[in-house]
Amino acid sequence: MIGGGPGGLYAAALLKRLDPSREITVWERNAPDDTFGFGVVLSDETLGGIAHADPVVHAALQDEFVRWDDIDIVHRGERHTSGGHGFAALGRRRLLAVLHERCRSLGVELRFGTEAPHPDRLSQSYDLVIAADGVHSTTREAGAEVFRPTVREHRCRYIWLAADFAFDAFRFEIAETEYGVMQLHGYPYSRPSPDPLPASVPAGPSGRPGASTVIVEMREEVWRAAGFADMETAESVERCAKIFTEALGGRPLRSRNSAWTTFRTVVNERWSHGNLVLLGDAAHTAHFSIGSGTKLAMEDALALAACLEEHTTLPEALTAYEEERRPVVASTQRAARASLEWFENLGLHVGRPARQFAFDLLTRSRRVTHDNLRLRDPHFTEAVERDFGCPPGTPPMFTPFRLRGLTLRNRVVVSPMDMYSAEDGVPGDFHLVHLGARALGGAGLVMTEMVCVSPEGRITPGCAGLWTGDQTQAWRRITDFVHTRAPGVAIGVQLGHSGRKGSTRRMWEGMDEPLEEGNWGLVAASPIPYRPGSQQPRELSRAQLTDIREQFMAAAWRAVRGGFDLLELHCAHGYLLSGFLSPLTNRRTDAYGGTLDNRLRYPLEVFDAVRSVWPEERPLTVRISATDWAEGGTTAEDAVEIARAFAAHGADAIDVSTGQVVAEERPEFGRSYQTPYAERIRQEIGIPVIAVGAISSWDDVNSLILAGRADLCALARPHLYDPHWTLHAAAEQGYTGSAAVWPEPYRAGSRRPPTGRTDAPRPRLTLGR
Repeated sequence: MIGGGPGGLYAAALLKRLDPSREITVWERNAPDDTFGFGVVLSDETLGGIAHADPVVHAALQDEFVRWDDIDIVHRGERHTSGGHGFAALGRRRLLAVLHERCRSLGVELRFGTEAPHPDRLSQSYDLVIAADGVHSTTREAGAEVFRPTVREHRCRYIWLAADFAFDAFRFEIAETEYGVMQLHGYPYSRPSPDPLPASVPAGPSGRPGASTVIVEMREEVWRAAGFADMETAESVERCAKIFTEALGGRPLRSRNSAWTTFRTVVNERWSHGNLVLLGDAAHTAHFSIGSGTKLAMEDALALAACLEEHTTLPEALTAYEEERRPVVASTQRAARASLEWFENLGLHVGRPARQFAFDLLTRSRRVTHDNLRLRDPHFTEAVERDFGCPPGTPPMFTPFRLRGLTLRNRVVVSPMDMYSAEDGVPGDFHLVHLGARALGGAGLVMTEMVCVSPEGRITPGCAGLWTGDQTQAWRRITDFVHTRAPGVAIGVQLGHSGRKGSTRRMWEGMDEPLEEGNWGLVAASPIPYRPGSQQPRELSRAQLTDIREQFMAAAWRAVRGGFDLLELHCAHGYLLSGFLSPLTNRRTDAYGGTLDNRLRYPLEVFDAVRSVWPEERPLTVRISATDWAEGGTTAEDAVEIARAFAAHGADAIDVSTGQVVAEERPEFGRSYQTPYAERIRQEIGIPVIAVGAISSWDDVNSLILAGRADLCALARPHLYDPHWTLHAAAEQGYTGSAAVWPEPYRAGSRRPPTGRTDAPRPRLTLGR
């Protein structure tokens, strides 16, 4: 075992307990009590695994843990408390001492103050080498060509400190200083003494002394502006205590091997090679704001020990270990990244009302949601809903929202989805049934697929259009049905031009593959094919730019006659207008290329042309790709400026998507993964935003809306799976108001049918607090 942290020690103890004949040696270069940090947080799930695997360790830890339920969030002088969260913590030194004692009692050899030999030498001498040597793992770096690690440093500086009293709860405190926003994360890890206090010992907030971990964190630029870069550690610690004097009650902070550092996210493509395997921070890291470092390491130890017992060969065991742990770790890392980025961008959030800010903080990782928080603390959640304006019994997603002269009865949007089922651009019976069914399903707004402004602007031969009168009349048939049979539901049209991504097969025939026959010529901002094998487009001339702008204007005029309530201009996903915005696809040297202002010029000209014929009272929105997910492409900062420009020209909302601009993109998928881009635009510009991307549950929608991250949520695949998604969401939440009205012919089905022999109440589930 290389490394004597909690994960390594626990793995050593488990493996020795399972087979006493094993000879196990732990190399730890530091002394037994020479450790960074102070308190360690473990979840009930992890403790349950420890109890099952080693009752002796569990019993020793149980006597040491400090447990608490509440989270205090202090922001601009207001403290809001949310309960029911359930934490358990103890001192890191005490945890190590328990594991040292257990290892010695089992016969594990512990070598402190000893650098481990090179991993290659150990691999020749031992049957198994476990590298648990932390985030700066020398083992991982020595085998970098095999493990292929990616290590990413982030934007904040932080320092681990301690206070000699016990906080009453997990505490988040925000300090808005002249240098920028700083935050304190604090939690107790040592119980107050049950004995009477000597007069000389200061009492903590709970009346007795104890100990708490305190982490102070801020953006790099704030850290430098405040002068921390030039301070010795002792001066930094004193300065932090002064900044957060109210949270600390005027008490000092102390350090132990403490230093300002930046968090590093570690991801490895492989976790093992031969008889060498990575464990804990050597294999993966997750930001401390979700308290998962020690938890993940000890869970790794449990899984590795189990896999070694269950499989007869070492390669099988190590493969099974990685297969079992990698999905869990990836999920945790996604949540940790969402939490990390929330704190990195704390300045965007601080302007929210205090209680909504607290809700936003609590749900930042997307693991705690609106429904989950309602279960943990219904009183707090109801207070946030009241502040938001939810009538009693009304979930946030069923509150109305107004865009210009259009009031949407709820916050759910059926996202544009290409159906590739039109004939010569004319929507037929399929479109009537498809869009009509989604309108009957209760969403506030139903969007068409991208409707093309010309035959040459289609993606595939099956794309719908608005360049003829027949197409206009076909769309009118659909909008009339929606307005007549689904009163209160709005229907919008998305106008676009395929650009360099046109003349391809239908999705199910080969997505983005060129047509085998019947191709048409492509045009784009620059003559760059979408990917190898794609048709090369021609660079648009000034005359062609004018023609296409006129096509957009004519299509918008036909959309008015087609009866649409809202129009969206498609400037995303690498289609024509998006191709002008991205520096990866726009290499022009004229007035339409180069700087971002120049790249914006043509999309804004098209927007203005469309706005000139679109009725004043009807909203006009714009969909953008907020990042290209590729080096040198559109950044989040660019996206803010793009949204700002469209807002200045009269856009009523920004529909914030990402990617699909270049084939070499590397998106970072995950639940609601595009929402942070929408939230940033909403906070920096103040324009309404539509969030899209892997929003799959009504709980997600409620969480995003109530936290103020988005104004509307657009869902695509969930509406393919269930056309009545919104009505079912209402039924599952017990909502029967006017924002989700079942059509008269369907009303008998508004209650879920019984699925078993009886429809008796389910057993009551209690939540311990």
